[in-house]
Amino acid sequence: MPELPEVEVIRRGIVPHLEGHRLAGATLRNLSLRWPVPHDLGHTLCGLKINTVTRRGKYLLFDCGTGTLILHLGMSGSLRLLPATTPPQKHDHIDLILDTGIILRFKDPRRFGAVLWNTGDVMHHALLAQLGPEPLTKAFNGKLLYEKTRGRSASIKEVLMNSRIVVGVGNIYASEALFSAGISPITPAGRIGVRRYEKLVRAIKETLNLSIEAGGSSLRDFVNSDGNPGYFQQQYWVYQRNGQPCRKCGAIIVQIRQGQRSSFYCPHCQK
Repeated sequence: MPELPEVEVIRRGIVPHLEGHRLAGATLRNLSLRWPVPHDLGHTLCGLKINTVTRRGKYLLFDCGTGTLILHLGMSGSLRLLPATTPPQKHDHIDLILDTGIILRFKDPRRFGAVLWNTGDVMHHALLAQLGPEPLTKAFNGKLLYEKTRGRSASIKEVLMNSRIVVGVGNIYASEALFSAGISPITPAGRIGVRRYEKLVRAIKETLNLSIEAGGSSLRDFVNSDGNPGYFQQQYWVYQRNGQPCRKCGAIIVQIRQGQRSSFYCPHCQK
C-alpha cells in the first residue's frame, strides 16, 4: 500500500506538470471505486485551473478554485503522466486531461482508491476533518505525542498507525522508526516517557524524509508519476527482514501480528 512517502514522491513529480494549467476534462471508465466517482466529474472539471497540488496524510488535494479534487491511491493505485494518445489498459479507470496535451492517468487494480469532488473548505471534509498532525511538521513533536498517549494501554506501534494521533505513519515506517528509536513495537504507549517520545519523533521524521529522498518504497507495483520505482526498501533495518540477522547486533529479526498487521523488530536493540 502506498504510504506517506510514496504519495509525497508522486505529488512532487506531478506538481510541475499540473499547477497553473487548466483541465480540458476527464475520461471516466469506471466509477466504482471505494466511493462512487461523480458521474459528471468531466463536465465539472472542464476549463478549471489547477492552482495547487497539496497532500494531507495520504490524500492528494487538487485546488481548482471552485472546488477541490480529492484523490487517494488506496492499496494499489498509481498516477502516471502520459501523452493523451496512450491507449488505456484494463485497470486505467480515470484520465485527467490537461491543456498541455498530456493526461494524468489513475490506475487502481483493486479499486480501493478514491476520486472525489468537494466544494467549500476541503479540510472540513469527512475524510480529512479528524486527521492528526502531519508528521513532518513542527506541530508533531515529542511533547504532543507524550500528551496524546497518557493512559493508553495500546502498543506504541498501533498508536503510531492511528491517523487521529498522527497522520500517514504507516506500517513500514512505523516499524523502521521504532527500530531507529530503540523502542519495541509492543511497548504500551502510555509507559513511554517524554524524552523517548522526542527521540521517536526525530526517528519518524528522519525515516520519512530518507524514504522520500529515495523515491519511496517499491512493494508490489508502486511506481512514481514517471514510472520509476522507489528504492527505500534497500535501506530497511527490520521491515520484512524476519528470520534475518539484525544489521546492528546480529540478533534475529522477529515478526509478530499487531492489529491485523505484521510488525518487525529486533528483540535485542528494541526494548
